[in-house]
Amino acid sequence: MRRFAPVTVVLTGALVLAGCGSGDSQDDTKAELSVGGAYMPQPVSDSMAAGFLTVTNKGGTKDELTSVTSDVGDVTAHETVGSSMQEAKDVAVPAHGQLVFKSGGSHLMFEKLKRKPKQGEKVTVKLHFAESGTVTVEMPVKSATYSPKTGH
Repeated sequence: MRRFAPVTVVLTGALVLAGCGSGDSQDDTKAELSVGGAYMPQPVSDSMAAGFLTVTNKGGTKDELTSVTSDVGDVTAHETVGSSMQEAKDVAVPAHGQLVFKSGGSHLMFEKLKRKPKQGEKVTVKLHFAESGTVTVEMPVKSATYSPKTGH
């Protein structure tokens, strides 16, 4: 019996390591999304507003933002091309990368506002992704001149 003990330890160790290795590779085959830095400057217009946030993907597979919904109005993703804005459909979130909506660049455009959000409130936004499903974000409304320190 005693001479089998080292073999048992080696086999058990190998099985534990094999289990860890297969788990790591499976995690890397899907998108792993998180959202940070979300905010909306208090709108100056009664009918339109903008929103900013960063979607981070720590996973090994890209995902796509297919639509955005909110109870305050219609929402679309916009990108700045040259000196004009255009609606962006199915915006990519790269594997091990970020999708950044920031002032002066790509952003969320809120139109046909049902109410004008005020500083201090929060606006609920649902981000719909092709692979990861829906992510709900509470977007704080900041002053109209707010500029985050993180560069959003």
